[in-house]
Amino acid sequence: MLALGALGIVYGDIGTSPLYALRECFSGTHGVPPTPSNVLGVLSLIVWSLIIVVSVKYLIFVMRADNRGEGGILALMALAMQRPRGQSHRARPVLITLGIFGAALIYGDGVITPAISVLSAVEGLSVATPVFQPYVIPISLVILALLFLVQRKGTAGIGAVFGPLMCVWFLTLAVLGVKELLHNPAVLWSLSPVHAVTFFIDNGWHGFLVLGAVILVVTGGEALYADMGHFGAGPIRRAWFMLVLPSLVLNYLGQGALLLRHAEAARNPFFLLAPDWALYPLVALSTAAAVIASQALISGSFSTTRQAMQLGYSPRMEVVHTSAEEMGQIYLPGLNGVLLVGVVALVLGFGSSSRLAAAYGIAVTTTMGITTVLAYVVARERWGVRRAVALPIVGVFMLVDVAFFGANAVKIPDGGWFPLLLAVCIFTLMTTWKRGRDILAAKLRASSISLKDLLGSFGDHPPVRVPGTAIFMTGNPEGTPPALLHNLKHNKVLHEQVVLLTIIAEDIPHVVGVERVEVEPLEQGFVRVIARYGFMENPGIPDVLKRCREKGLQFQLMGTSFFLGRETLIPTKKPGMAVWREALFSWMSRNARSATAYFRIPPNRVVELGSQVEL
Repeated sequence: MLALGALGIVYGDIGTSPLYALRECFSGTHGVPPTPSNVLGVLSLIVWSLIIVVSVKYLIFVMRADNRGEGGILALMALAMQRPRGQSHRARPVLITLGIFGAALIYGDGVITPAISVLSAVEGLSVATPVFQPYVIPISLVILALLFLVQRKGTAGIGAVFGPLMCVWFLTLAVLGVKELLHNPAVLWSLSPVHAVTFFIDNGWHGFLVLGAVILVVTGGEALYADMGHFGAGPIRRAWFMLVLPSLVLNYLGQGALLLRHAEAARNPFFLLAPDWALYPLVALSTAAAVIASQALISGSFSTTRQAMQLGYSPRMEVVHTSAEEMGQIYLPGLNGVLLVGVVALVLGFGSSSRLAAAYGIAVTTTMGITTVLAYVVARERWGVRRAVALPIVGVFMLVDVAFFGANAVKIPDGGWFPLLLAVCIFTLMTTWKRGRDILAAKLRASSISLKDLLGSFGDHPPVRVPGTAIFMTGNPEGTPPALLHNLKHNKVLHEQVVLLTIIAEDIPHVVGVERVEVEPLEQGFVRVIARYGFMENPGIPDVLKRCREKGLQFQLMGTSFFLGRETLIPTKKPGMAVWREALFSWMSRNARSATAYFRIPPNRVVELGSQVEL
């Protein structure tokens, strides 16, 4: 059942590649003529790309790097950073930069995948009759708009049909391929890697550029690793080797067999595989598969954003849980709207799946190369694999990644600039937020006093104590919260019980329950509470208070006040960040979700104390 579920979530993207991948190899910007030798050569490249990149690299090698069961590039980055044994500190910023930029590229993938998948499926209507050609874009936009509008409902309700529907899709791929394969079994010779080598020899530089289209067959490989936490490595591997890989290979071979018989079928070999009576049902099934592929990438963008928030690389955003059973099923309204605008702009700007294919490969190849580098660090530092063993293995993967990247680099002027530009913008936002928060924390620490000194000053001038409990949230578990100092300065009172609460985001996916909360009684009615959450979890005050009671901390919620600091940030020319980045950080801070809503603090129990901070 887990393997069936993995079909619907994990393999949606890679499963819809037959819609456009082989077509782009022959009809795309850098396509080659569909001669018999070229067809066999391209098919050989496709099959061996699936084997080397997906089967060996991701399913056998990279998926061993699980961060307490979770995968994905941010989880891999966190795993590489946990224990830098024998590693110089100068290498750590490089790894962080690679991980964050790789995560930023995922958003480009999340925008392009819905656009190209749905467009490719709907374009099948124009194969049936040219009458539908003017309506391809409007129909695609309607489908995409509906897809994003139903995100608020979550995947809990419709997720049950994803797996069975994708199972039908892959069986259909296999049947269509076998039907044509029986007419021309000579295409099976393409399984030999000799034809791939011959293809490069015969076509030279032009043959190398075809790799820019071949990469489309392995798009979605990153999703295999990112969704490992939902299903586990075993079910994902079983689904791939038992159904997905055979179905994909059979379909690509079938398309190749069709091209050997009718070279003119290169304009859309996938839909031309189907008999006339099956064309419209195939378009409907393809559209459903494209929607599922899009859903997987959209959900992946939501998960990546939540991880970034917990790791301190994104401001707080509204996170809505759409399932009471599955913690990973979330919906981010703000991000959903941004993705919808981006997808609509892509469809209108590029106008066809062929033009979008030029923008697709560069994001995928860059992310795959970053994953290879981080996986090598994990193999060396975490697994203790000797360099003599790890380097040759990773070298082969990196050689493939670099070849794919080089072939896609020439497509940057034709559309490859879009995911790169989007990634640079998101990378700038993420690093600006992280750097700004570090500078702000340092400023607040510098203006604060130690808790020991504060308690010592109470001996000569004890403040007035009032009944109840005050909870001060602070990012510094050692110092005195600025809100507490402001409260003493202006109100000149202190509650009988004062709780200093710090919520720490760990670089692991989940924190076990017994390690979640620490309660440390201090002097004069002060209590320090430290709550720890993983980057796959959403921190919440109700959960923290419940665990505090279990640890023996007594309080009445109706007699408890939460004191929060709200800083007004003022950009300056002082050392730290450029003025424009300080202004950007200030804007992000103003538009971030309030701590009250994000941590689910009872709003009628909150007191906010403001201050101005010069960056």
